[in-house]
Amino acid sequence: MLKKIVVIGPESTGKSTLCEQLAQHYNTIWCPEYAREYLSARGIKYTYEDLLDIAKGQVELEEKYIQLVQGSTAGATHHSLLFIDTDMYVMKVWCEFVFGKCHQFILDQVAARKYDLYLLCNTDLLWQYDPLREYPDGSTRQKLYSIYEAILRSQRTPWVEISGNTEQRIAKAIDAVQSALKK
Repeated sequence: MLKKIVVIGPESTGKSTLCEQLAQHYNTIWCPEYAREYLSARGIKYTYEDLLDIAKGQVELEEKYIQLVQGSTAGATHHSLLFIDTDMYVMKVWCEFVFGKCHQFILDQVAARKYDLYLLCNTDLLWQYDPLREYPDGSTRQKLYSIYEAILRSQRTPWVEISGNTEQRIAKAIDAVQSALKK
């Protein structure tokens, strides 16, 4: 049975690093954030319509990785795991924060896609420059974190806040994943 664990939070909070570390720890793969590929190829100036393309690309990429994990663990008796860097909640927040509205496709995907655990990365890591990142100031990062936290509090999938230094973050994440595996 496939367990899908999503890592979300504001930019520069260690989501990709955590996905990579967890995948390595559990000897599996992780699904990267499609937006990085999209914006790297097309430039950082994006439109509301670009966010729809990114959302569709993220869903398609996630489905590809689900098939990869399921194919590689066919016949296994243990749980297979997929760690996912970003989901439609991130796309919803991005649309609403930047453009004040959200595509219906994204809202439909939020309702349709099911996960086993969310790991919400806190903003307690220092912001690292990256040409694809937009919000270096602490107040905006904290505002975005609060939006993600409110979303997770209002939905049914279990979630855990991930904070602290690198070692503390991976330890908290592994503990949370272990609890999810028992369910």
